[in-house]
Amino acid sequence: MSILLWGKVYYQDKYAGILRQEPGDRYVFTYDQDYLKNKYPVIANAFPLINTSFIFEQSLPPFFDNLVAEGWLEAAQRKLLGRRAATRFELLLAFGQECAGAVSVIDPKPVPLHTENIIKTDQATLALVRHRASLSGVQPKLLLVKEKKHFRLAKQGEISTHIAKLPSHTIDDIIDNEWLTLAAGRSLLPDDDFVETEFSDIPGICDKALVIKRFDRTSTGEKIHFEEFNQLLNLSAIEKYDGAYKAMADFIYQHPLCLQSDVYRLFKRVLMGLLLGNTDMHFKNFAMIHDAAGLRLSPNYDQVAAAIYKPYQYIALSIDNAADRVIGQLKAKTIIALGYEFGLDKTAITMAIDELYERLEATKEVILSANEVHLSLRDRISQFLERRWKGTFNLIGKQLSKKQ
Repeated sequence: MSILLWGKVYYQDKYAGILRQEPGDRYVFTYDQDYLKNKYPVIANAFPLINTSFIFEQSLPPFFDNLVAEGWLEAAQRKLLGRRAATRFELLLAFGQECAGAVSVIDPKPVPLHTENIIKTDQATLALVRHRASLSGVQPKLLLVKEKKHFRLAKQGEISTHIAKLPSHTIDDIIDNEWLTLAAGRSLLPDDDFVETEFSDIPGICDKALVIKRFDRTSTGEKIHFEEFNQLLNLSAIEKYDGAYKAMADFIYQHPLCLQSDVYRLFKRVLMGLLLGNTDMHFKNFAMIHDAAGLRLSPNYDQVAAAIYKPYQYIALSIDNAADRVIGQLKAKTIIALGYEFGLDKTAITMAIDELYERLEATKEVILSANEVHLSLRDRISQFLERRWKGTFNLIGKQLSKKQ
């Protein structure tokens, strides 16, 4: 007989309920009665505060599935468990003590980790043992704490303040790219919010990492809750590319706790990403923060000019009912169609384009003067920006003037 797994779910430090596995690979989440009685915040948009069990057949509930690690971190976790075929629920139970947002999942009987499966020189993976963290995203990541002007690895049970993205073995300048793309984004959208980034060494791990201040942690260590759009749209992690940008705008329009003005902000963020070559803008790279007023867009994060690398020419999500659009073939009419999909009129679309144009030259200067990264990267991103503006964005006004 197989053992059915279960875990305790916490919101910040409050016990919120039980997530359990049932026969037939069914998963059930049930709120704790005291949590309901005290009317604490919902742990997810999909789980309103009601006295019932939420049942999911054949798969982990999407909210929890998206808390599970991906890529390098997932592979490292499987090694530490000593089970390459470990289920996503097993991974979450073993490493869910520190997740993105304010929710954690704790195994009442934590399984031992097999550090003998990790070579002793792999300090990044061994650091996982100390923290049992689960972070989504395919890039190698570690959790840090900032003390004065220096960073160190977070300890077991300690609330981290920063995330370190480590150099990639497949794209050698990926962390430089993300740093520069975010800098360019801040210039294009000066009134928007972006995560804070800097380069730093991580003693014992690497000489240079991209260190990102967590927007889901306060300066006093309190957890701030947020959900990626993959979670808000009830999509599993592997479905992050399945859908259209329009779905996010529709969610904001339809949800009573959202501000409709966030649709325009979201539209400009998508335009910014397309202009800079971020073809990997999938549903997990946009999020909304739960706060006392409702749901609000999180700061911009995970901005990478992926299109400067040949394998990444296809736009992550659908626009105007078409998937897998090639960014180099993006037409002005497609951007206009995206605006209409977002429920925006011609005036609002024009205003968004004009705002980007006003910041275009300043943004080129930000890119080309960024001596923190190598010149060839600056040139590639600047040239892509120039081509995309001339080939797509600069023609939008003319296209709109034809539409009467």
